[in-house]
Amino acid sequence: GNLFERRLKEIEEAFGYRPKTEWDMRKVFEKKEIDAVGIATPNHWHALSTIWACQAGKHVYVEKPSSHNVFEGRKMVEASRKYNVLVQVGFQNRSRVNTNAAIKFIRDGKLGKIYMARGLCFKPRPSIGRYPDGPMKEGEKYRLNLESSRYETPYTKEYLKKVNYDMWLGPAPKRKFNRNHFHYNWHWHWAYGNGDTGNQGPHQFDIARWALGKDEYPVKVKSSGGFFVYDASQETPNTQTSIFEYADGTILEFGTRGLITNPEGISLPQVKTTSEGTMISKGQAKSVKIGDLIFGSEGWLQIDAGGNWQTFFSRNNEPGPTSENTGEEVYDAMNLTGTGGGGHFDNFIYAIRKGDRKVLTCDIEEGHRSSALPIIANIAYLLGRDLMFDGKNEKFVDDDEANAMLTRDYRKPYVVLDN
Repeated sequence: GNLFERRLKEIEEAFGYRPKTEWDMRKVFEKKEIDAVGIATPNHWHALSTIWACQAGKHVYVEKPSSHNVFEGRKMVEASRKYNVLVQVGFQNRSRVNTNAAIKFIRDGKLGKIYMARGLCFKPRPSIGRYPDGPMKEGEKYRLNLESSRYETPYTKEYLKKVNYDMWLGPAPKRKFNRNHFHYNWHWHWAYGNGDTGNQGPHQFDIARWALGKDEYPVKVKSSGGFFVYDASQETPNTQTSIFEYADGTILEFGTRGLITNPEGISLPQVKTTSEGTMISKGQAKSVKIGDLIFGSEGWLQIDAGGNWQTFFSRNNEPGPTSENTGEEVYDAMNLTGTGGGGHFDNFIYAIRKGDRKVLTCDIEEGHRSSALPIIANIAYLLGRDLMFDGKNEKFVDDDEANAMLTRDYRKPYVVLDN
């Protein structure tokens, strides 16, 4: 309702036409003239909407994380295969030239033997505060967080008349409306979101797993942290450290920090030689708050959220090749099984036209394996103990309590079936 009206106006002003709108996605999936859909919903809706679309024969682009829990992520993979449709997960770095150049640099052995990757989600966020259940009062002002200078449209009784709240809740438990359980702050409540470890984090988890070259799951996970400083309704941690160990001993570390914090990595001026001579540019050598650090026996690499990277070698951290002076030499955008050369969504369309799942740079199987990492980290955090994981069966070893958290009690009729 309200969101449609605002977006329709923006699109009409920008492009001169008004797209059709529909609050029930199932009616969209029924339309024969539609070949593909994009899923941009709260996390708890990703799986069911993707599966419904697959059942209707539609190709799907679904944002990260691909699912809210591990069970339904596997069902998404199965639906893609059963109904022979393509499902691309929105890990955009898979289609970035610079990021692919970094991975090729690593695969070519330039850093030596890779033994550890560290993902960083250092994204300071203000308090969301506490609010009572129920609609807001007329004239009441609303901000997404207590430090925001922007006032949002208040969720009054009139506003909520245009919201199908039962469908918004979908698979999640029935509860009274609360502004902090709605947009955008649903991220910080377990019924709908996965915290920042499973919000911003999946992008960096994906790069870390990709850099390590791990198609298999880790065998051990531990995670600790908490929600510090603020008095707020937020359930998910704003400070969290997770460690994954693979069967060969390789380590994947992940740090989530939502308060005031330092970056990691190294900042230094980037020297670039041009036809006019040597000059200093901003370049890629900046310390990282959102990104990854990849460690090898001969050197290490830091990469930020935009795919800009810098390498360092020796115990003195001598600067090495960067994405600025190496990327185009080692990676051709049109050479990755034909990416389409125009970004991640373009790769999705290109793969549909080719009719070839292998063209996708992030098929649902890849996206599911990366999305599962923050999910199992959160389970270890909530249980407060180390967990052993059986990747072949996507189950924890001899731990019924942890395994129960790999799925959820779906609220009828919004059920992801086990078949």
